[in-house]
Amino acid sequence: MGIGMILIERGMISREQLDEAIGEQRRSGERLDKVLLRLGHTRREDIVFALGEQFQMPVVDMSELEIDPETLEALPASLVYRQNCVPVRRDNGTLTIATSDPFELSALDELRLLTGCSIELVLADEQELHRFIRRHYGVGGDTLAEMDAGAPVELEAGADQDIEQAQEASVIKLVNDILAEAVSERATDVHIEPYEHELIVRYRIDGVLQRASVPPTINRFSAAIVSRLKIMANLNIAEKRRPQDGRITFVKRERGKPAQEFDLRVSVIPMMFGEGVVLRVLSRTAVLMSLDDLGMSESMRNRWDALIARPHGILLVTGPTGSGKSTTLYASLARIVTDAIKAITVEDPVEYNVPGVNQIQVNTKTGLTFAAGLRSILRHDPDVVMIGEIRDKETAETAVQASLTGHLVFSTLHTNDAPGATTRLLDMGVEPFLVSSSVEGVMAQRLVRRICPESHEKFSPDPADLPPDFELSPGEQLTRGVPARANRNTGYRGRVGVYEMLRLSDATREMIMRRASAPEIAAQAGRDGDLTRLREDGFEKVRAGVTTIDEVTRALAV
Repeated sequence: MGIGMILIERGMISREQLDEAIGEQRRSGERLDKVLLRLGHTRREDIVFALGEQFQMPVVDMSELEIDPETLEALPASLVYRQNCVPVRRDNGTLTIATSDPFELSALDELRLLTGCSIELVLADEQELHRFIRRHYGVGGDTLAEMDAGAPVELEAGADQDIEQAQEASVIKLVNDILAEAVSERATDVHIEPYEHELIVRYRIDGVLQRASVPPTINRFSAAIVSRLKIMANLNIAEKRRPQDGRITFVKRERGKPAQEFDLRVSVIPMMFGEGVVLRVLSRTAVLMSLDDLGMSESMRNRWDALIARPHGILLVTGPTGSGKSTTLYASLARIVTDAIKAITVEDPVEYNVPGVNQIQVNTKTGLTFAAGLRSILRHDPDVVMIGEIRDKETAETAVQASLTGHLVFSTLHTNDAPGATTRLLDMGVEPFLVSSSVEGVMAQRLVRRICPESHEKFSPDPADLPPDFELSPGEQLTRGVPARANRNTGYRGRVGVYEMLRLSDATREMIMRRASAPEIAAQAGRDGDLTRLREDGFEKVRAGVTTIDEVTRALAV
């Protein structure tokens, strides 16, 4: 019985859907199961089940298999990648091999000759099989196996040889594999780090660095990988003594899915055993988040809405690098921009395209700095201005003057908390009366990992493990993630913001005039009810089952 009839008998598709898929198959030449999936008529697990019944093959769940290393070594990595199959069990001269393609059985004879065993096939989902191969045999393992056959061991080479190696198809494929894996795993940064005897690749996922699974032989091709990245970023491939910065546009294409475009900010720095590379991953096609999606409490969002609706003044968002400041600013802009409001931004780089907003890219080589861009755009009659970051006195003073002449100014600062933003402006050299009269509010934020929505449980914590200022009601339970494949065995998936908001009152403005310290301003704002602290918001999210105490403690260092 064919796969179509099996799916109909099991109630997984209708006759009309099968007829549509057969018609599409005749036009495209694809296999029927691939067409059914592409049209969205059935699920991958249903296809695997039907194929197993059609070919009378047992179906295995690769995510639940624990396979000993000796069995995995029964087949060379090159064959595993080429035939898309994995040895899963060895027993009494029989080697059980998982495959996702029961139509392609020509490899059976090769596997028998190579292993000297009888071969028994089981069926696995294609995506699960690919994920298993990447995890156990390494990203780009097939490419490395091919390269390893005749690659030079010397890591040092002239510029011409570097260019030649970097433009080989195998090196291009290896680098693309590493970048595609980073994108698939939702990495925000890719770290490529050379050491004396190994090359380590790490991905920052949900704010935490995790080592990527790459074969040890990747160390032999460290120079070629860095050279390839330099070529992609239009950097000087011969310069190995100075730091360099560049950008790469990377497009990930998957069959049946729209192409995803990413901007990669590239930083190359000479190190002891070669050049280290860090790539910041920015998605051009990512959906712009709204303020409602960021994780602010309703009361805090209402107060922030009131601030961003003001006609003039400065609103600052503070926090360390990678804490989501730009996302908050973009969401705020999207909230208030209408046909009646003109908004212009000066950014480095432009991370998201915001409809209805004029966005300018900083270019220091041509003299287009934050301060210069801000001075110029004020002549374009904007209502709202966003400056990517206030880095110096010139930018700060220009922003203050813009706010005092009737503009609403958004910007970011690198401070640990909201009250510290006012003292940072004073430290830059801005006069106290200017800071006091221009700044309307400050939002400080961090990102904490979100408990995996698919795999979590309730538990009763030990009171001794709770922070002193975290109060737990008798019998109250908290939530924690359960390690699973969906969350890379961390118990977390995705991130959510933790926020601290300071609204300036007459009392705090007077303290700024007197150059009061950040703790003094925080104490006064707390008494006036104008300050919500990061810890308070973080612990509220713990009680709501959004994140954990450990995660809040890690992110806030409390």
